[in-house]
This record gives sequence, C-alpha cells and structure tokens, in this order.
Amino acid sequence: MKTLILSCRTGQGHDSCAEAIRQYYEAQGEVCITADGLTFISERFSNFLSRGHVAMYRYFPWFFSCGYRYSEKHPRMFLEGAPVYRVLTSGTDRLHDYIASEGFEAVICTHVFTGIMMTALLKKYPMPLATAFVATDYTCSPGVRESCLDRYYIASETLADDYLCGSITKDKLRGVGIPLREDFYKNRDAARDRQDFGIGEGHTHLVVMCGSMGCGPIKNLASVLTHLLPDNVELSIVCGTNRRLEKHLRRRFEGSDRIHIHGYVHNVAGLMNSADLYLTKPGGISTTEAAMKNLPMVLIDTVSGCETYNLRYFVSCGGASTDSHLPSLTQLTLRLARSPETLAAMRRQLSVLPKDNAAALIYHDMKTLKESQAS
Repeated sequence: MKTLILSCRTGQGHDSCAEAIRQYYEAQGEVCITADGLTFISERFSNFLSRGHVAMYRYFPWFFSCGYRYSEKHPRMFLEGAPVYRVLTSGTDRLHDYIASEGFEAVICTHVFTGIMMTALLKKYPMPLATAFVATDYTCSPGVRESCLDRYYIASETLADDYLCGSITKDKLRGVGIPLREDFYKNRDAARDRQDFGIGEGHTHLVVMCGSMGCGPIKNLASVLTHLLPDNVELSIVCGTNRRLEKHLRRRFEGSDRIHIHGYVHNVAGLMNSADLYLTKPGGISTTEAAMKNLPMVLIDTVSGCETYNLRYFVSCGGASTDSHLPSLTQLTLRLARSPETLAAMRRQLSVLPKDNAAALIYHDMKTLKESQAS
C-alpha cells in the first residue's frame, strides 16, 4: 500500500504527526512518502505561509487567534468558489499528476488545507484511493467539515459529535489519538534521563517549552520564576528555533547550575521523562506527548485558537492547570513544584488516558479500508 502523507509547514505539529505515521509505515515494510501539500500550489506560497505562521506565533499571536475565530464563524470561506477555496485548490492538477505518476494507493492528510485539496482533487479526478484526515488538535478545526474523505482519525472518541456533518458520518470516525514519534511509546529510565540533562539527585525538575518556535512569554516567565525557585528545584528552558531568545537566556543565566538553557532539543521524550512539571503552550502534539509520559502540565494560553480547546481538554481531565495572568501562573507553578502529592494526583489522571500507538491504529485501519475497496 504505497502511501502519500500530505502535511503543511505551518508549525511543526502537522509535520511531526506526518513523520510519526511515516516511521510506523516504513517499519512495516511499506513505501510511505511525506510531502508539503502547499508546494503543489507553489514553493513561494508554501514559504510565505510558513514564515508568516512563525511570525504570528512569536510576535502577533492575537492575529492568529482572530483569524481562527473568524474562520469558525464563517465556515463558508472553505466552500467551493470562495477565495480561500480557490487558492487552496489551485494546485489540484499538479497534485493529481504526482499521485498518478507515483502510483500512490492511499493519501493521508495531516492538515485541513490538504484535506480540502484532496476533496477537490477527487471531485475533479475520481481515483481508487483510500483517503484520510488526521487531527492534530482536540477539536474539529474550521474547514474539516467541508472536506469529504474516507476516514477521519481524531484525538479522542469524546470529540466525535464535533465532526458529524453531511460529509462526515459516524462510520468514518476513529478515535485513535494523535500520532507521536516512536520514542514516546518506549519505556525509559527516568534516572538516566535526569542524569543526561544534568538534573541533581532529589531535585524537582521544571521544563518550559512553548513549541518548536520558542514563542510565548518564555523570557518574562523565566525572569520571574528564577528569582523564586526553591533550592531543590531546577529549571530547563527550551528555546527551539528561536536563536535570539536562546542567546539572551544563555547570557542572562550564564554560570547558574540550576537553570539549563537549550536550543532545539531532539530528545524531547527523554527531557519529558526527566521532568516533574511541564510549562507549555497547549499545542496538540506537545500536550499529547506530555500525556503519554504522564507528565503534569501548566498550560500557557499564548496563541488561543485551536489551542484553547487543547487546554480545556487537559484541564478538564485533571492532568493540567492554567491561569490567564503571568504572576498567577508563576505562583501556580511554584505551588505545584512544592506539592509532590498534587503532581502525583495529576499523573494518575493522565495515566488513565488511552496510550495506544495512534500511527499503528491508523496503519491497520487503512489496510483494512484498502482491502475492502479492492474486494
């Protein structure tokens, strides 16, 4: 079953999800290729959207939030004939030619944009493909209901009603969770991971990481927290691709043996395994990774939009806490750091959430779907 995964370079979450699925497929001996769906419109358009997304998340999160809310209130912007729809489907012919020439049998979309592109493609060029959309957030994002694919793999069965519409029926929905990289399903030695990240024995370890772009109030949060941390608490701050932030914090905390500054961390599974509390923006991938590690969270609502729904999901399940103001958020963090009993209770709440390998569930279900189409 030769499979194409169509992602978008609008934040690492969609690409991370695509990569997790690709890794599992290839481990089963399948041919699986990932591609940026927006490049079939044009490379320039893809780069423009990618850079714009990073800029909004780092510097203008309110703008992203406004755009998301507008799209929620105006779903017709994704309907056939609307300007957004015309742009997204302008690469349909090129995408069709690529799929046909490479002989793909299945296409999986990890972004709503590519889901709309595939819907338009199949309408114009009916093809014997098994198709699917994979959600990377704990909500039905705007535009998803305007797509029409064979399967919709969603973060939780409890969200199924949000997706139901004329083109998405209950038989198409599968509550499999959000696909993660293989490292997150492995049992790890916490003591070894703590040692690898330089955490002192018996110390409480806090990790601050706001996505791969290093957005949010990391600088202000670090400045306040570091003055209030008890002697037995260490803080790791991950700046991701935000080199300006990393340079500032390394200079600010040079010589400190309790403040650890990191750039882009590849071993995120190990870092989370070494942590007692995780401060992060509520991205779908980040929160799912923490939940897989039963790692309590303090969620920072920096971008809103789809992330507000992720925040509500994990706060309601008892595995996360939050506050809307930075001083209160700091005090909340310190209270949790001083209360191992509360952290243990939050871990128990996270431990009862499903821990299935979502990529494996997707693979086997897509195989079954393809076999049924062939018979």
